[in-house]
Amino acid sequence: MADAGRIRAGVGGWTFEPWRGVFYPKGLKQALELDYASRHLTAIEINGTYYSTFKPDSFAKWRAATPEGFKFSVKASRYCTNRKVLAEMGKSMEVFLNQGLVELGDRLGPILWQFMGTKKFEPEDFEGFLKLLPNQLEGLPLRHVVEPRHDSFKDPAFVALCRKYGVAICLAAHETYPLIPDAAADLVYARLQTGSDEIETAYSPAELDVWAMRLRTLAQGGQPDDLPLVAPDQPAAQTPREVFAFFIHEGKVRAPAAAMALLERVGERAAG
Repeated sequence: MADAGRIRAGVGGWTFEPWRGVFYPKGLKQALELDYASRHLTAIEINGTYYSTFKPDSFAKWRAATPEGFKFSVKASRYCTNRKVLAEMGKSMEVFLNQGLVELGDRLGPILWQFMGTKKFEPEDFEGFLKLLPNQLEGLPLRHVVEPRHDSFKDPAFVALCRKYGVAICLAAHETYPLIPDAAADLVYARLQTGSDEIETAYSPAELDVWAMRLRTLAQGGQPDDLPLVAPDQPAAQTPREVFAFFIHEGKVRAPAAAMALLERVGERAAG
């Protein structure tokens, strides 16, 4: 993988009024906000695709507004994941994937499949879901991440299934969602959701130092000692991984500052 060992950092979305005058310079035209964000961050999670579909022209426009090397992750439609039987999402998945994702081209990063907090782990049905996930779309490679929000997923059987199909498990740092730090693919996808707008960088310098250390370890193929594994007896490949870290907290005003501070700590630079 070309970007193995690289750590990217970003936020959820780019259109957010409270960022104007805080992250975005005063007077910056709204039409230029994605251009600005993509030159100060190295990834953005597109959340709108969870709620609705977009036209191919939208994805093409987003690609054109961002520099080479920048990545978008895309949140899968809720019509795929918010269902009793996950293995029956086939038609909804086709609608989601074929709305124009290929227009992102080399800007397309991972696809995030997020589940409701009430969705419990049912091994047979979950494997049926994993079997549906394609590894390419019109020749464009696809990588997948699953984000469970129910404690029943803290199960070695869940980790084993994700490793079997090469699907990453979201490293969700949240007050109530389960923390499952087991690496299941050549990709790490962290959603850091406990920041505060009372802190200029959302997380304190000490907290950012800790996360930088953890993410560097994961990027190098290791496992941080302070993140207990759900499946400690299952071997994970000790190869470099591409890491995505998104700061997504309640107020999120300081999320861009957190992402930029993390990039500085891990020695990464955005295009701007």
